[in-house]
Amino acid sequence: MTTMTPARYRVVERTLETADTVTLALEPVDEPLPVFRPGQFAMLYTFGVGEVPISVSGRHGVGGLLHTVRAVGATSGALSRAEPGCLLGVRGPFGAGWDLPAPAGADLVVVAGGLGLAPLRPVVHHAVEDRDRYRTASVLIGARTPEDLLYPDEYESWRSAGIDVFVIVDRATVDWTGQVGVVTALFDRLHNRPADTVAYVCGPEIMMRFAARGLTDRGVPPRRVWLSLERNMHCGLGHCGHCQLGPLLLCRDGPVVGYDVAGPLLLTKEL
Repeated sequence: MTTMTPARYRVVERTLETADTVTLALEPVDEPLPVFRPGQFAMLYTFGVGEVPISVSGRHGVGGLLHTVRAVGATSGALSRAEPGCLLGVRGPFGAGWDLPAPAGADLVVVAGGLGLAPLRPVVHHAVEDRDRYRTASVLIGARTPEDLLYPDEYESWRSAGIDVFVIVDRATVDWTGQVGVVTALFDRLHNRPADTVAYVCGPEIMMRFAARGLTDRGVPPRRVWLSLERNMHCGLGHCGHCQLGPLLLCRDGPVVGYDVAGPLLLTKEL
């Protein structure tokens, strides 16, 4: 990252994931940006509307990016409506990514809530591609309803690669035959060795607090529990201060932070 000027990327594919969430495949119009590490994010700019931080949910071709966007405001709404052929501005890569690869022989645990599966998807892809490196690899996925699940068509291919995939929803529909409850209810299905576990957690902040606490209560070292934190990121460079969380500027020191550091901050009211 050497400039604040957005690089031009073209939307080449638009995939509807849920009623309010799409995945955009972007390809560079000019020279591609440096390679994004799993867990890093880009500032996506839709011309004439604004700019928002969006995590990278995968790679597309050579130099391309995948971004999964939920329409929650003016800018994310405009991004989610972008059709193939549209030009967007991209800045990045920004922030600290997931701690990958984990130590050989470790047990990998991925805990995703809702849209939190998007920045964790590259972790799952890494586990699929390097499955022999790890003793076990488990992905725990929670969503509000079955219709809110991201990438459900990929789950079987992950299982076929030797990944344990467990899914739970808050509210079932009439045709749902799976488990109902919160994602931490899936911890009982893990076969990991706590001391040798590396966990990656992303989702709503309250879910991450309970998930991280549940993992550490089971013996996973706090320094091996990684969270992707969210605050109001504007510049991406740690200059504006909008993303401050105590001593951290999350666009620079995060968004991925170890629970040994993040835990006390998340317990501080209104921080």
